[in-house]
Amino acid sequence: MRNLNEDTITQAVLGRFADMPDGRLKDIMTSLVQHLHAFAREVRLTEEEWFQGIQFLTDTGHITDNKRQEFILLSDTLGLSMLTVALNNRKPAGCTEATVFGPFHVDGAPQYALGEDISNGARGVPCLVRGTVRGAGGEGVPHARLDVWQSDEEGLYDVQHAGIKHAQARGILQADAEGRYHFRSILAVPYAIPHDGPVGRMLEATRRHPWRPAHLHFMIEAEGYETLITHVFRRDDPYLDSDAVFGVRQSLIADWNPQPDGTYLVDYDFVLNPRKT
Repeated sequence: MRNLNEDTITQAVLGRFADMPDGRLKDIMTSLVQHLHAFAREVRLTEEEWFQGIQFLTDTGHITDNKRQEFILLSDTLGLSMLTVALNNRKPAGCTEATVFGPFHVDGAPQYALGEDISNGARGVPCLVRGTVRGAGGEGVPHARLDVWQSDEEGLYDVQHAGIKHAQARGILQADAEGRYHFRSILAVPYAIPHDGPVGRMLEATRRHPWRPAHLHFMIEAEGYETLITHVFRRDDPYLDSDAVFGVRQSLIADWNPQPDGTYLVDYDFVLNPRKT
């Protein structure tokens, strides 16, 4: 097809997808092209602006490695990650809500027995975390697997420290036969997401801050139940209403209770949604 113009090019591009055998991919690509072209028309996108956009995405790719996932940060800060989570994790009332996975999970975290200290040398005020993993009917979920990770008192995860060669403030535990869990770690603190790259420049240009409220990450798995990926947030955190990645849910906020010995205590019960058979 020749002599395409701004009014006819969209249909020409869509026509190239006509013989695509994968119906789902065809739907996605068709919608993507339609929305991208509509965006360009709506804002009257200039060539210079589009080249700047290409450079931004190129820079995002260049800074991404096995310890830093800038594309996840970009998706998170645009609210796309949380929108996708919401679309794909509708649960019955009473089940623990899901939230963003984040870019700092590491496969193969060390295994710990209940009651052990997962901080493993990470700096911070000692904290005890405990609770029960239950099903939607209130039953304890036996031997649920809890994958937990968090930042240290500097607001950094272990993978962000160049000199640390072993896992810190992350670990895998198994609940007991009644679904109860408890472990020791450190006090969760607010932190800024990495903002020394293209996502940081975007936040600065749009007059947004990079801060996340204090939280613990959890991924909980159990036979017969949907996997839960979520956070537990500190109730007294100043960034609960302006989380840089839009991940806060009221039901995920808990008290970090100071103890007489200077440590903290968190009690939080998780409710899993049964897996559909």
